[in-house]
Amino acid sequence: MSVDYEAVAGELIEARESGKPCPPLRGRLLPEGDITSAYLVQQLQVRKWLQRGRRRVGAKTGLTSREVQEAFGVFQPDSGVLLDDMVVPDGAEVPLERLLQPRVEAEVAFVLGADLPDERITSVDVIRAVDHVLPAIEIVDSRIADWKISIVDTVADNASSGMFVLGTTPRRLADVDLRLCGMVLEHAGEPVSVGVGAACLGNPLHALQWLARRMANCGDPLRVGDVVLSGALGPMVPVTPGAAYEARISGLGSVRTCFSRGEERSP
Repeated sequence: MSVDYEAVAGELIEARESGKPCPPLRGRLLPEGDITSAYLVQQLQVRKWLQRGRRRVGAKTGLTSREVQEAFGVFQPDSGVLLDDMVVPDGAEVPLERLLQPRVEAEVAFVLGADLPDERITSVDVIRAVDHVLPAIEIVDSRIADWKISIVDTVADNASSGMFVLGTTPRRLADVDLRLCGMVLEHAGEPVSVGVGAACLGNPLHALQWLARRMANCGDPLRVGDVVLSGALGPMVPVTPGAAYEARISGLGSVRTCFSRGEERSP
């Protein structure tokens, strides 16, 4: 199957802008399992967004939790790009009309104090590069109808990125055991997702190392000042209109967001 990268990117952009999800890409516009082509589609979209004035502020690792992997039948991590208009202030309301099929998950956010340009980067290099860590809620979203995604679909769709919320309590990496930090994500005071740092590839730092190597290998390395989302510490949760969510991660503090009561854009 020959791939028309412009056509694939255009369909995803149209889905995003119209609010109408598109059918799965795999087997239709992209060959099954062709992750290389999927990343090329992602990169083409990012170039278009940057040309329109959006700004890259970091990157994310996705599909790091075993529970999330099992939910989609995808058993390897992926990565996406974070842009400035994806950022939501802590506690602010998110307008549902900006999203198609939102879900929330609690994560660790790394803020880098040094570049990570080498694809042979070690765990020590990663630790030295982290300036501070924050609690985060990622609002994942999919332009693929009914979240019927494969690794090819989600990679092409910028790793199912939507928006993200960062807490405001920076912590030094040395003061937190990220492997053992417990996470509770609550809605209306009730836990809807629980997890631990070890659920994220064994340690969120492993997710950061994986991402740093991948980004360096593709010629777009992580840089000083970048925000990096680790991937979920527990199951993702579908968003309820009008709902408020708060994530608490031991040693990192809490972060919260809420959603407008307006109806989601219908598929």
